[in-house]
Amino acid sequence: MGSYRDLKIYQIAYDLAIKVHHASLKLPKFELYEQGSQIRRSSKRIKDTIVEGYGRRRYKMEYINYLTYAQASCDETIGHTETIMELYPNLEEFAGLNVEYISLGKQINSYIQYVEKNWNEQL
Repeated sequence: MGSYRDLKIYQIAYDLAIKVHHASLKLPKFELYEQGSQIRRSSKRIKDTIVEGYGRRRYKMEYINYLTYAQASCDETIGHTETIMELYPNLEEFAGLNVEYISLGKQINSYIQYVEKNWNEQL
């Protein structure tokens, strides 16, 4: 594996962060800096934490810690999508994003399990 860009979870997190950014701009103006800002930050934090962890992958437990932080940010983003869907049911793109983030969370969890069992600390 040459780069964090090769990780499927990174690719998905990146694409979703872009989708969230555009979808959040459809929120009412007064929400752009409330819910909109929160969901943009948590969604971008997933990909950023994967990148930072990848840079520390030489140390297995540290890498797992960063992947766990990415999982937590994914859970936070799911919480934001659920709140937005409740408050603004007309914004259908958030329902789709919720499903995609739930899937991403499962994939991050599977990757954490893979790293726990198979990652060689002598990279």
